[in-house]
Amino acid sequence: MRTTARKWLAPGLALLMGAVTGCVVRAGGQPRMRDALTDLQDARAELERADADKGGHRVAAIAKVDEAISDGGAGMDYARTH
Repeated sequence: MRTTARKWLAPGLALLMGAVTGCVVRAGGQPRMRDALTDLQDARAELERADADKGGHRVAAIAKVDEAISDGGAGMDYARTH
């Protein structure tokens, strides 16, 4: 039985790795972009919770973070289709 197990080990591992890789690609395959978007969403939530407007800078920062979130999502969409 050991010989049979060894015979199927490499192809089995290759199949498993292919499945894992396929899942990552289907999920966008962009873990750093997903992490960056999560960080931007967290930053936006913190800006929303800030007490004062800070002379309009808080609102401007929220708008820029919204733009970055939109651009990041658009970049991920582009990467998936090209």
